[in-house]
Amino acid sequence: MTSYTFADPRLATLDGFRVELDAARERADLVLDRPPLNVITMPQRDQIRLVFEALDEDDRVRVIVLRAIGEHFSSGGNIKGFLEASPETVSKLAWNMAAPARCSKPVIAANRGFCFGVGFEISLACDFRLVSETAQYALPEQKLGQIPGSGGSARLQKMVGITRTKDIVMRSRRIPARQAYEWGVATECVPDDKLEAATDALVDELRAFSPLAQRTAKKLLNDTEDSTLSIAIELEGHCYSRLRNSDDFREGVEAFHSKRAAKFRGS
Repeated sequence: MTSYTFADPRLATLDGFRVELDAARERADLVLDRPPLNVITMPQRDQIRLVFEALDEDDRVRVIVLRAIGEHFSSGGNIKGFLEASPETVSKLAWNMAAPARCSKPVIAANRGFCFGVGFEISLACDFRLVSETAQYALPEQKLGQIPGSGGSARLQKMVGITRTKDIVMRSRRIPARQAYEWGVATECVPDDKLEAATDALVDELRAFSPLAQRTAKKLLNDTEDSTLSIAIELEGHCYSRLRNSDDFREGVEAFHSKRAAKFRGS
């Protein structure tokens, strides 16, 4: 992997993280790098949003991985920063941390150790959460006299329901990796020393699909999360119809009948 270079001057010096590019594997990694706990600062949140927006526009990147250095993904935000930040800054917290969800490309979060507060919230905004058996998820804001402010309680409730979300949020409960997997919060739970291999495998799996079909599927699923069943089915039909005329769909059908691997181009 090589260090990623941004044209945006606001990303000339990254605060507490780095970005790496593996062009051969069409992969970009956003790596939290403020060990031992990878605390996420207020300025860092703005930069993370900008990075996702830049990677979304980069044709060299098919899949984005969000991971961290060390034994903990992130213990959460910089606590003093909340009191120092202006109301305007605080109002952008959820928007910034929703950047993985807005990104049209698949985003994988690789979580181990502590994944608390904003660390959990940005992971919830990703499409896939791979967890090692050491991982613990938590939204501990009640201990500070606060509530989650970056979309955590809202996203979690969609995944596990109001009863479990109240248990996690109102009691600041830690959820171990295996339980997170059983509840449908985590995509896959693996031994700690297999997390990188599982991430690599998922990247390669996702790259084998049509990028056009993947972007369409992600947007459709995100857009219909809150819709009625009839509207979701209607929108699914429209998306299917648009893909019907794509080069990738034709290639997929021809490859199927020829019993060969498809070579998708994203058009």
